[in-house]
Amino acid sequence: MNELKIIFFGTPSFAVDSLHEINLNYNVVCAVTSPDKKSGRGQKINESKVKQYAKKNNIKILQPENLNDKEFINQIEAIQPDLIIVVAYRKLPFDIFSIPKYGTINLHASLLPNYRGAAPINWCLINNEKKTGVTTFFINEKIDQGDVLLKEEIIISDEDDFGTLYLKLSSIGSKLLVKTINGVVTDTLKASKQLIDEDLKIAPKISKENTRIIWNKPTKEILGKIRGLSPIPGAWTILKNGDIEIRMKILKAEIGKKILNKKVGKILIHDKELHVYSEGRIINCTLIQLENKRVMSAKDLINGLKLDENSHVY
Repeated sequence: MNELKIIFFGTPSFAVDSLHEINLNYNVVCAVTSPDKKSGRGQKINESKVKQYAKKNNIKILQPENLNDKEFINQIEAIQPDLIIVVAYRKLPFDIFSIPKYGTINLHASLLPNYRGAAPINWCLINNEKKTGVTTFFINEKIDQGDVLLKEEIIISDEDDFGTLYLKLSSIGSKLLVKTINGVVTDTLKASKQLIDEDLKIAPKISKENTRIIWNKPTKEILGKIRGLSPIPGAWTILKNGDIEIRMKILKAEIGKKILNKKVGKILIHDKELHVYSEGRIINCTLIQLENKRVMSAKDLINGLKLDENSHVY
């Protein structure tokens, strides 16, 4: 099956494990990824992780601005791919995903049909799920609603955060994709329809609004949000210290003892630990990042920032 011609669509590091695994087993003739971006004071050009891998492995690279551009579509048609594989990329138009002989397959980082959308890993953790996984499916015109090919489930450990679960699912997904490709081209794998209903959980794009900590929410929800957004982009709050207000990310926290009749959001320093009162519990914030500052332990923050006795977060 090495003669199969596969085009790979992907951009971030999550996609690189899959590209590597497929490239070891099959013939990836082209990698399609996002255009280069300029960032920082020096406007340094940043290439996607997929582009970096493709360059090192002499894989043809395409970086379209517009997926509906006729010239780009003609380039894909000229390759005559047997398969297109998509991992962490934009929605593909019909004129692209309908080209390959065997169809276009997507890897999604959840157990579909739950957690359709842009941020499934984050939302599984935010919602304190006990398990998650990866799903391969044929792309159609509806986002993450194509016919399912394979799934693999894993247990979410108590120590997992977004960073660790991202790496686990990237690795598991890459191997599931190889298994999926083999099943599709040998006609030994049959796809099944997804059952879509209103009770399914979704995974909308992460934003400034949905990453803010709401301190009067249940403690379990707050801790889930911190886990699901760590180390990036980070669950955030405003620290009010005297007359100063500072945006602060909380990257790690643990549940403390029960409390009664305490003001939600009030900060208490105890044994060089930063405690915040939530609904009926203390939350011990252990890893913190003030705006435009490095990540630091709560102890370092306490040593470097004099906290007013009425300081609180909101």
